[in-house]
Amino acid sequence: MREEPGQRRPLYCRINLSVPVLARFFEDEDTRPDFRLNREALAVLLDLLNQQRRHGWGATIETLVFLFWLASGTSYRVVSRAFGMPRSTVHRIVHRVTEEVVAIRHRIIHLPRTPQDLQAVSHGFAGLAGHRAFRKAAGAIDGCHVRIVPPSGPDGHCYRNRKLFSSIILQAVCDHQGRFIDTYVGWPGSVHDSRVLRHSPLYRQALYPPPGHFILADGGYPCLQHPLPLITPYKRPIRGVGAQRFNVYHSRACSIIERAFGMMKTRFRAIFLKALEVHHIFVPHVITACAILHNICLGAGDIVAPEDEPVEDEPEEDEGENDPPDRCKWCSLAGPTICGGVCTGGGTPRPRRLFTGK
Repeated sequence: MREEPGQRRPLYCRINLSVPVLARFFEDEDTRPDFRLNREALAVLLDLLNQQRRHGWGATIETLVFLFWLASGTSYRVVSRAFGMPRSTVHRIVHRVTEEVVAIRHRIIHLPRTPQDLQAVSHGFAGLAGHRAFRKAAGAIDGCHVRIVPPSGPDGHCYRNRKLFSSIILQAVCDHQGRFIDTYVGWPGSVHDSRVLRHSPLYRQALYPPPGHFILADGGYPCLQHPLPLITPYKRPIRGVGAQRFNVYHSRACSIIERAFGMMKTRFRAIFLKALEVHHIFVPHVITACAILHNICLGAGDIVAPEDEPVEDEPEEDEGENDPPDRCKWCSLAGPTICGGVCTGGGTPRPRRLFTGK
């Protein structure tokens, strides 16, 4: 039927406020218990998606369904009962909105875009470490194992990691505030962190960090100069007070990536604290969506402190790319001027002189 100018379009559907989840949302109650995002973060997400739907449930309702699905541990049955809609409809909505969220990834998860942004990150890491030698740090990298239900068939064992549970690996780089600036997800849990790194675009394209800067990593990664500058702590046994102090400063700065993982896991605890019961092909999309929502929340001031501070496991030894034992990492960071006499200037440690100053 042709619509006359000025004629109001008939309502396609009406919001059922007898549904408690929708009633709490539309009556301006706190949205964090149901959707794990506050209203400011929700508004940013809806604005970024900017999906105009002429049919169906509408962009707002579908986004709420997706967020409630994440908050409830990816249970289609729970969401179906909460919203009063068929389970098959929930499934379609969740997959559609997940793809829409992943599509805005490069607008939310991105490397520093200006020299001023990079300088802010570097100064932030120097502040975290408490030492000016880290003023060229451009990020912290680590891997996170996300529990999954392993696929059936002969390849299922490939997802079993060294802690004997099935997982998919999320490799992420964050800035000094815990905001993800690069993510790479999808490798099975049995693969070593250093191998995941070597296959990642960050390593292969070598576009970041810029010359003169470096990324901090734990002992599970190799200490590298090319193609990706990585600075790792001294391996045990640690010799000399200079090396011990370096590891302390390094740990202070590098722990921000563990804190970023902890904040994301706390926000979506139902996702990360038990096996993710979706098809393993869909898991990387869900994890990427959670990382995007984490960044949106930080930008909106919706910060969730980790429930428990992460306890560092003993990192796996890297796969054959160990840093030379005579390499001074103070010189690697900022040159002999910052080293302060820990080594002779050529990279050989000099135990009789200790690093004393900042």
